[in-house]
Amino acid sequence: MGVDFRCYLISDRSRTAGRPLIVALHAAAEAGIRAIQLREKDLPPRQQYALATEAKSVLDPLGCRLIINDRADIACAAQATGVHLGATGLSPKAARCCLPAGSLIGVSAHSLAEARFAEKLGADFITFSPIFATPSKLVYGEPQGVEALREVCRAVSLPVFALGGITPARIPTCLEAGAHGVAAIAALLDVPNIAEAVAAFRAALGEL
Repeated sequence: MGVDFRCYLISDRSRTAGRPLIVALHAAAEAGIRAIQLREKDLPPRQQYALATEAKSVLDPLGCRLIINDRADIACAAQATGVHLGATGLSPKAARCCLPAGSLIGVSAHSLAEARFAEKLGADFITFSPIFATPSKLVYGEPQGVEALREVCRAVSLPVFALGGITPARIPTCLEAGAHGVAAIAALLDVPNIAEAVAAFRAALGEL
């Protein structure tokens, strides 16, 4: 299964402008988003699984892929498209042992070394962050910047998604640096009109 999407939505139920998360994800998929990472790390496994199965039932009819954050077991049980792993979590090679053939595996990278390691161990794609300043990525320190993104894109052959402070106005700069696409949370969820936000990303990317 290839990485045929350019816009990767990452969930955060605390940043949906007051909407229930499932309602927000449905609106995004209905507007054209083709891949969503369910990233609700504070929920216990049983609740994560329940949320994943509910999300899948809503997203499948719209042709939107569901990728589960970090939990290969939940991704497998919920019959999701794949899993997105942290840089220090389970390796892509190990995750393949838990998932059906053809599952997608994404990996978060915050340095060139982590990006190269993810590729070596069999990731299908990488999110590289934070490119720009953003509250959700303060834990990772100062923004990496576009030049660091460019270096990573040149160093690996995997699709690289720019993450962190992404807005439609910043997308052309990320693409020029070699990014395959972009990933976002608040810019697609914590907005008055999700369909309008998705349309703005589509216009900047050319396709979703």
